Amino acid sequence: VQLPAFGGGLVQTGGSLRLSCAVSGIDFSNSGVDWYRQAPGKQREFVAMVTVTGHTDYLDSVQGRFTASRDNAKNTVYLQMNNLKPEDTGVYYCTNGCYWGKGTQVTVSS
Repeated sequence: VQLPAFGGGLVQTGGSLRLSCAVSGIDFSNSGVDWYRQAPGKQREFVAMVTVTGHTDYLDSVQGRFTASRDNAKNTVYLQMNNLKPEDTGVYYCTNGCYWGKGTQVTVSS
């Protein structure tokens, strides 16, 4: 099972990034996927989720700025992140609740 996240990078405050998570080894069409992040010195926290039916939910602080989505044909979930803030800095991961993938670093400069 693999859920590696891609697409991180260094952006300025107000910038955008789109993260991708290419899922393999599980029945993707029947799996919800969550996005988490971990900032330096802090615990990993929930950021967003996309269910099997495409329903989404978000951490309050990213609501309205982040959009999670999925493409079942590509076994991929996405996290579009707009109006990024320095507090969004961290390593972003995706998970199906059982397995965690390799994270991708997002750094937002002030």
